[in-house]
Amino acid sequence: MCNTLRDTSHSLNVSHDTKKTLRKLILLILILNLSCKSQYSTPELKAHFSADQIADLQKITEFFESQICKTNQTDFKNCFEPILPNLIDFGYKPIFKFIDFQLQKELYKSIGEKTFNEIWNFCKTTKLKTNEKYQSLCPKGVEGKYADFLLAVGQENKFVKKYAERLIASGDFESSALLQQWIYTNKESFDLENPNIKLLIAIHFLSINDQEKRTE
Repeated sequence: MCNTLRDTSHSLNVSHDTKKTLRKLILLILILNLSCKSQYSTPELKAHFSADQIADLQKITEFFESQICKTNQTDFKNCFEPILPNLIDFGYKPIFKFIDFQLQKELYKSIGEKTFNEIWNFCKTTKLKTNEKYQSLCPKGVEGKYADFLLAVGQENKFVKKYAERLIASGDFESSALLQQWIYTNKESFDLENPNIKLLIAIHFLSINDQEKRTE
C-alpha cells in the first residue's frame, strides 16, 4: 500500500486539479502513509492520551516533519538541526517559509475535535494600534491534557518544565526565540528522535505559524 500511494502521488496531473484539491490530496497521502510507519508512544503519552488521541498527535508530528524535510530522504533531526541557527538569528521567518498554512488547516480537520481541544483554544486578540479584534490560536493551558503532558515530561527535563510553566502562566506560546535557543545549546536535553520532544516542537511551531498567518 505504501508503494502504491507513493507512485500515485507522482502520477498526478496537476494541471487538472485546483490548488485546494491538490492540497487535500497531498495531506491525505501523508496521513495514509503514516500506517507505513511504526506507531509511536511513550509512557507520558500513554498516561495522558487515549490511543486515538496518540494517533492524532502522531499525525501532527508527522505533518510538521514533512513540511520541514519536504522529502522522505532524511530524518527529522538532519532536517531540523541545520535551520536552528537561522531560527535564532531571524526568529520564526524560516518556519513561515516552510509550512503551508492551507495544508495545516486541512491537518486540523483530520484529527479528532477532542484531541484539538486538549491542545488549543481560540481566543480573541486585539491589535493595539488599530483596536481591531481577531481570532488567534492559544494553548488550552491547565484545562487541557497537553499541558499536563508537558508538565509530566518536565519532571525529567528542566527545560521542558520551564517551557510548560511559561506556557501555562502566559496563556500563549513563547513568541521569542527562547525555545530554539534552548534546543540549540542543550542538545542533550532535546533528543530530536524522542516522540515527546518532537511533539512539543511540532505543536509549538505550528501554533506560531497559525498565529502569524490566520486572517479570520
